[in-house]
Amino acid sequence: MPVSLDKEKALEARMKDLGIREEDLEESFIRSGGAGGQKVNKSSSCVRLIHRPTGVEVKCQISRSQTENRFFARRILCEKYEAQILKQKTEKELEIYRIRKQKKRRSRKAKEKMLANKKAHSLKKGLRKSVHFKEE
Repeated sequence: MPVSLDKEKALEARMKDLGIREEDLEESFIRSGGAGGQKVNKSSSCVRLIHRPTGVEVKCQISRSQTENRFFARRILCEKYEAQILKQKTEKELEIYRIRKQKKRRSRKAKEKMLANKKAHSLKKGLRKSVHFKEE
């Protein structure tokens, strides 16, 4: 069952949006293992893709067909690349958020709540003190 033209065009558009070019991909074919019988043992249907600029590597042997595995490998590569980009952005955003939160002053309500908690804690600790009786 070959991949439809619509899916191929959608994948090409996604790769273009992400900035992944075919020239940057290093593609090799390996004999896959596992289920599939004699067909798999004889033909090199497993696809290995490496995106040279980022070093992202993908191996795909989902199907017994080499053409389908090429399509799936490119799709998986796009997902990995996208996750890598988003991860870097979110780490930066978290760092900025953390610094802003550190520098931000407490609101009046938050300050009152903190002081009320401190007062309650000190009263609780005050009740733990040993009792001293004065003898007269």
